[in-house]
Amino acid sequence: MAMRKFSEKKLTGEVLSRIRKTKNARLKQVMTSFIKHLHAFVRETKPTQEEWFKGIEFLAETGQWCTGKRNEYILMSDTLGVSMLADALNYKAGAGATQSTVLGPFHRERAPAYPLGGNISKNAPDGEPCVVRGTVKDAKGRPVAGAKLDIWEGGADGLYDSQKGDEMNLRGVFRTDAQGRFHFRCVTPSSYPVPNDGPVGRMLVATGRHPMRPPHLHFWITAPGYKSLITHLFVKGGKYLDSDAVFGVKPELVVEFKKGKDGVASASYDFVLMQDGKRKK
Repeated sequence: MAMRKFSEKKLTGEVLSRIRKTKNARLKQVMTSFIKHLHAFVRETKPTQEEWFKGIEFLAETGQWCTGKRNEYILMSDTLGVSMLADALNYKAGAGATQSTVLGPFHRERAPAYPLGGNISKNAPDGEPCVVRGTVKDAKGRPVAGAKLDIWEGGADGLYDSQKGDEMNLRGVFRTDAQGRFHFRCVTPSSYPVPNDGPVGRMLVATGRHPMRPPHLHFWITAPGYKSLITHLFVKGGKYLDSDAVFGVKPELVVEFKKGKDGVASASYDFVLMQDGKRKK
């Protein structure tokens, strides 16, 4: 059989023909779209060979910066708005339900469990003391008892525990009581930069962007029969609410952290979960 003559115009179709026997329908769909868009990107931008190799080196270096404590690809996804886009397509908050936002790169498995009222801050220099309370309910206002709240935050120094060592700090797991209520102690969230000493940081600088995130607390709330909710609580009046480096701010998640006469700040929020479709009404 004679070798086909190379054709720039027909190359994309030729590549697609090579995957026509893909058995997994979803994989075939994803790869088809990826190939089409990647080829279209190259045709539109017309990179030089040097530029193309620079791009490959950037992706390779991004992978090399990934560790068990830091995922540079998640950071890239976050700072390009892809994480928020994927979240928006997958989590459609119903009427009255709490809005979701990005997971971020600093969640850790097996965070310590605390009783209600426990303090996730183990060190005095972590930041200003704060109490957060609220409820977890369903869309009909019924309390969700025993809901798991996985909570984490950075300290006043702008760092998460995993950026400083193996010890877990400023993170913990709580369970709501029979009335769906929770309360815990932490530190008032502070603004901080996303890790910017690697390839993603250089990308931000090169594109004229800052690396800052507004002050926030992370929540991952789960309960049997309900959709998992990953979200933040942002500090009202905090810096960078309008220019979050990862595009994660939603107005519904901005709350007041009010400092009391005793020097302890407080905030409250009532989370509303969506049923996962399997729970009996």
